[in-house]
Amino acid sequence: MRVIALRTIKQFIGKHDDAREPALAWYRQVLGADWASPADVKREIGSASILKDGRAVFNIGGNKYRIVVWINYPYRVVYVRFIGTHRQYDAIDAQTI
Repeated sequence: MRVIALRTIKQFIGKHDDAREPALAWYRQVLGADWASPADVKREIGSASILKDGRAVFNIGGNKYRIVVWINYPYRVVYVRFIGTHRQYDAIDAQTI
């Protein structure tokens, strides 16, 4: 998969140093993935939450942080739409961000 918006992840880990390793581990895992459907995401990362319209939410850092993405399955592209703490996640609508 191709991951778009690595800069978003880098900006976040610049402010949350303890998120560095979990976020980069997630990034490396996604780069090596080949997801053709939401079922593929769930099979590889069982804790992922699959939303409507190609959206997915991943818990990282011992469930301390969340990453919301939009996945274009035919083109194998993952767009990072949000990365933040649970409190920040609770303040957004993951379906529309």
